[in-house]
Parts: sequence; C-alpha cells; structure tokens
Amino acid sequence: MAAFGDVTTVLVGDRDPLLIAGVVIFVAAGWVASLSLHEFGHAMVAYRGGDYSVAHKGYLTLDVRKYTDPVLSIVLPLIFLIIGGIPLPGGAVWINRGALRSRGTSSWVSLAGPLSNLAVGAALTLVVSLVPMAGGLVVAISYLALLQVLTFILNILPIPGLDGWGAIEPYLPPQAREFGAKVRPWAPILLFAILWFFQPASNALWDGAFWIYDGLGGFEEGARAGASVFRFWN
Repeated sequence: MAAFGDVTTVLVGDRDPLLIAGVVIFVAAGWVASLSLHEFGHAMVAYRGGDYSVAHKGYLTLDVRKYTDPVLSIVLPLIFLIIGGIPLPGGAVWINRGALRSRGTSSWVSLAGPLSNLAVGAALTLVVSLVPMAGGLVVAISYLALLQVLTFILNILPIPGLDGWGAIEPYLPPQAREFGAKVRPWAPILLFAILWFFQPASNALWDGAFWIYDGLGGFEEGARAGASVFRFWN
C-alpha cells in the first residue's frame, strides 16, 4: 500500500515507478472485471427475457473467458486503452433474439451492458467519497470510474455494432436493419478512427464523460491525475 503514496503527493505529480505500476495494474484489472459485468448484464436480462441458452453457454458465471477471445477481446482493447485512453468494447455474448419475449426485452438486453458500466462508475465514485484510502488508490479508482462512464457513452451511441444500435434496432424498418447488418463489422472501427484522428470528436466524448462523472459526484482532479499516471509516457 505504501507504493500508492499520499493523495496530495500524487495529485501534484509524483511519478514513482511503483505508483505507476500499481495504478496501471489496478485500472487494467478493473477494466477487465467491468467487461465481465457488462456482458453478464446482457446475458442476465436475456435469460430473464426468454433466451435460456445463455446459461448453457456459461454467460451467467461472470467468467471473463466465456465472453472473450484472449487477443481480440482483452489484449488489443487494453493496448488501445493504455495508448489512447479510449476503452474499446471488448467482449461479446451471443443472444438468440428470436427467443426473447418482445422488442422491448430485446432493447433492454442491449441497454443492460452500458447501464452496468454506469452503475459501476457511480459505485466507484461513492467509494472514493466515503472510504479513506491511499492517494494512488484514489486516483486509480477515480480514473476507473471515469472510464466506466466513458464506456457507457460509447456503447449507447446508435451506431451498428454498438449497444445503442441494438436498443433501437427492433423498432427500425427492415431496410435500416439490413443496412445496419451490412456495416456492423466496420462501423465501430470507423468510429474509433474518427475519435483517434479527429480531436474535436474525442474532446466532445471526454467532455460528455466528465459532465456525467461530475454529476455522479466524481473526483475530477483525481480522475485527471489517474489518467496522467496511467498514461505515464505522455
């Protein structure tokens, strides 16, 4: 715990190697854990909505291995997270939409994942505000909470391949659903290319995340310090 230091020391720019290692490991591990909760949220709502196959697929176990491909779902998203600070959607659960009871159920299945990220973000901000802890933990948890909010925003965008599209898709006309199916593999890649190369879009995303984060009572200074430590080479 000593490696995490005093909060004032961390906020003013302490970049001790042990602090950096502790924050990077904590945030990366927390993000992988939140990935499991995100996909579990999809699966649980699907199970309650009529798709019992998710239980046989192991999606109700909170075992991250059931939701992911090791490289595509964990390694590459973590690399993007560390390099650019933008959390790529990493996991996937295969839902039998035809087994769900209604269009509304299908929408809630899609929304359950992002809402779990928002709930985790809110819970983490509460932990920071109520529980005394070392400075490194404060900035690590604050930054992880901010990433949860950012993940929520990204996933609710109405773009094919993301959960926001899945939420509205049952209500769209056949032509729109067909178009979405065609561009689904490429639309998220295009989105992240825009966020990577077009700074105003990235700024707008982060501004929205901080607005929600602040509304949840988040420690903005701590989150910014956590981001700085996590991306220590900048």
